[in-house]
Amino acid sequence: MLGGHKKPLSPQKGLEMTKKSELLAEASELKLDVTEKNTIAQIEAAIHAAGVSVDKKVAKSGKRSEKALKETAEKVAKEERKEAHDTTPQSEDAESNGKKGPRPVTRPVIERRGKKYQEAAKLVDKTKLYTLAEAMDLASKTSPSKFDASVEVHVRLNVDPRQADQNIRSTVSLPHGSGKTIRVAVFAPETDHKAAQAAGADIVGDETLIKQLDKEEINFDVLITSPQYMPKLGKYARLLGPRGLMPNPKSGTVSADVAKAVKEAKAGKVEYRVDKQAIVHLAIGKVSFGGAKLLDNAKSFFDSLQAQKPSSLKAAYVKSINVTTTMGPGIHVELS
Repeated sequence: MLGGHKKPLSPQKGLEMTKKSELLAEASELKLDVTEKNTIAQIEAAIHAAGVSVDKKVAKSGKRSEKALKETAEKVAKEERKEAHDTTPQSEDAESNGKKGPRPVTRPVIERRGKKYQEAAKLVDKTKLYTLAEAMDLASKTSPSKFDASVEVHVRLNVDPRQADQNIRSTVSLPHGSGKTIRVAVFAPETDHKAAQAAGADIVGDETLIKQLDKEEINFDVLITSPQYMPKLGKYARLLGPRGLMPNPKSGTVSADVAKAVKEAKAGKVEYRVDKQAIVHLAIGKVSFGGAKLLDNAKSFFDSLQAQKPSSLKAAYVKSINVTTTMGPGIHVELS
């Protein structure tokens, strides 16, 4: 350091040092255990705790108010407890905790359901594994809804959908149909239009259908196209893909025989695929079908699903099976 000169203190720093020296002098008169190592807030809190305010007078507001001094004292006490690793609750905290009401009692899920659901759930034994025939018969009796509910099958598979050979996806023709009215659209050359209409297609066209897709108008449940027209649908992949409407050879919606594909779709041919959680979900009919028809549809689905078992999979293929109606209770099915 040249010339031995020290850097002058800033005005703010000088005021803080003056204030601290005054507080230390006052603390010394009160014989308080504080030193220069303590902060101004700690010294003020110690003086306040001794029953004497810093200015001999409590202000109505500001840093010298009774409320501010009390908060400072609590802050200092909290820091001291923290340094001492004292985790015991203080009296005020204990009182505030005691003011809380009794712990809320969470009712079981079944009690939070509607009356009709509870009545239907009484017919299902949660501890029992039902045969497929018993499950289909029970499903037709446990629908709490007023409408004709769908009967759904949920199968958890022992596969990894991220692996190409284990990404299960296929179609199945249900003998009694799905119970839904399927609207079929055909995007094919004009030479196939008459055959598609005769097969029962609801919407047939090429340029007309393209104009509807440009406006994002979707008035169909299944879109069938011929291989040569498939490239024209490429720019609509973002519109059709998320809705599951993009034609795919695996699902039978890309076919050279458009009329045959339309007949199959109308007759009850449905597509199923495994999701990210390795579960296949499929509606196999309506409650109004009755147990016998539902059983026929279910057997067709499981035969198709078993045929899709990956050759690389050595462990068990199916982990669990559950059957339920749209809003009804679940029925556990034994693995056959």
